[in-house]
Amino acid sequence: MVDIHHHLLPGLDDGSRDLETSVAMARMAVEDGITHVVCTPHASSNWTFNPSLVAERLASLRDALARENIPLTLGSGCDFHLSYDNIQDATAHPTKYTINGHEYLLIELPDHGISPNLGNTLYDLRLAGMVPILTHPERNPTLQRNPALLEDWLRNGLLVQITTSSVLGQMGKQAEQMSRTLLTNRWVHFLATDAHNLEKRPPRMAAACEIVTKRHGSGYADLLCKENPKAVFEGRPLPEQEEPLNLYNDDELVGAPWWKRLLKRK
Repeated sequence: MVDIHHHLLPGLDDGSRDLETSVAMARMAVEDGITHVVCTPHASSNWTFNPSLVAERLASLRDALARENIPLTLGSGCDFHLSYDNIQDATAHPTKYTINGHEYLLIELPDHGISPNLGNTLYDLRLAGMVPILTHPERNPTLQRNPALLEDWLRNGLLVQITTSSVLGQMGKQAEQMSRTLLTNRWVHFLATDAHNLEKRPPRMAAACEIVTKRHGSGYADLLCKENPKAVFEGRPLPEQEEPLNLYNDDELVGAPWWKRLLKRK
């Protein structure tokens, strides 16, 4: 399994507090069946994203994992908050915040006050060469109240990641219910841990992937836990996806499915 959202690097945000914790989290991830992790410190007003410091911490952690014989492949990205300054900087420097310097960008919405111009912002990011992946919409209070906001974004190619803990019911009933609906509709493209520590937010994917397998089939579970995140890690187009449900009106003329449009991008 490949985890594309993981606060593994020590001392950069509210994730791992030190190198020892990072090594323990990496060991736990490997024991759970995770082979690749994208280290995604916050890029926000509270935590400044410094690529040089990220690269330094990433190199130190790789060395520590090698010494401990922990077979985990690490990549880098960030948990990108959609502030005005961040958006301006990202459009000017498209690979600064993306996963492994390719085109995929994890984006996090504010809990409240989602801009009515968000669709335009997503378009601008795409125009600058980035492919936005919305993180944990099932945990966002605004989207919990109005999940229909997701529909236009999805129709225009937005990708969605939900949290494994939400699938397991550990993020509250609303998050669990919304994750079920999103999965049933095939509106989800990635499961990820959003791990922050060893206790409350641990780096575990296997149990959630098993739930998706039982409810929605092994093919969809493999897309969410293995194939799609591996493509993101390597900077490749996503493989063919399962067709989303309840996204288009019956009388709507729909051309190529959204995932075919996405696959044809350059």
